[in-house]
Amino acid sequence: MIKVFKASDLIKYSLKIVSLLVIMFFLIQLFMSKGKEEADTKGAMLFCIDEVLPEIKIGKIESYESISFAEGLKYAFTSELEVIDSIKQEEENTQVPVTSNEVSVAENIVPPENNNEIQEEATVTEVINSGVNPRYTTEYQGVFINNSTKYNLTQEMLTPDVEVNKNKVVIYHTHTCESYTPTEANSYVASGNFRTIDLNYSVSRVGDELAKNLEQYGCTVVHDKTFHDYPAYNGSYSRSLVTAKNVLSSNQDADIVIDLHRDAIADGTYAPKVKIGDEYVSQLMFVIGSDGANSAHTNWLQNLKFAVKVQQKANELYPGLFKPIIFRNSEYNQHVAKAACIIEVGATGNTLEESMGAMKYLAKILNEI
Repeated sequence: MIKVFKASDLIKYSLKIVSLLVIMFFLIQLFMSKGKEEADTKGAMLFCIDEVLPEIKIGKIESYESISFAEGLKYAFTSELEVIDSIKQEEENTQVPVTSNEVSVAENIVPPENNNEIQEEATVTEVINSGVNPRYTTEYQGVFINNSTKYNLTQEMLTPDVEVNKNKVVIYHTHTCESYTPTEANSYVASGNFRTIDLNYSVSRVGDELAKNLEQYGCTVVHDKTFHDYPAYNGSYSRSLVTAKNVLSSNQDADIVIDLHRDAIADGTYAPKVKIGDEYVSQLMFVIGSDGANSAHTNWLQNLKFAVKVQQKANELYPGLFKPIIFRNSEYNQHVAKAACIIEVGATGNTLEESMGAMKYLAKILNEI
């Protein structure tokens, strides 16, 4: 009898074999490496851990020297397995692409010069096709959430009945060096892959723009631009936690604490953006943590309600400006305030001009919640 394999099975088995070969090759290289090569390999693993699973490192990994090489390898494989499980879970969930009025445009869009003029007449926002269909698992009154936590989010849990002081906002950056695709007007000296220590061209410049626009509404803004990911990337969240606590110690009336990032996809092909009036601006995305990594994080539900509240207002004013909320097990230092959050502004394929341009719309939304 001849056994017939499905094409999908053959692909699956081939991938398994390739994975085993890669792991074997990787292990051989590890055992053969000496001195600096070993340190570089360990650093690369921890870089990935810090980005993907910050809850692993907080309180556990503070520096390359604090763990053994074997432990580093263990964490690397653990994080990889968790990422695979997360992908598998997303595939098994019944997920529907977010419907929007997407339009295809030329890849090389030249955005208009950044300005502070709100496109008041634009009630419909065109979501530009970025080649990636955002997915979600939960929907609440037009707000989409991609939930990878243990919680089954109910309508009651998502009701945005959280009251916050919107007259004071704290902005800081766990990954201060994150930057964008250079343009003729905003070219910079890179300190890494889409990274720069020049605060005039990193995500901190986007934070300046948000602060300026919020202040025009009479809001008091504390913008901290301390480096947390330079010279070392590992431990960024631990260091930014110290900064957040220090800022809040003298601003205890601040409820809204924004850790401003850009999407970590490190290539120039992904550039999520929207068109508001005649202006192209970067898309935004909330990342909210739960108590899945730290049971002492009791603010997570208020944080989530705040994100829903903001996104509802965004949908009313500029539909499509926000991608679905990402809700994860990681804490992301969001226990520090009732409206603490990560907001990712664009991705590596976006420009600084597009990301700065989005801030006047975000400021208007925050002012009107």
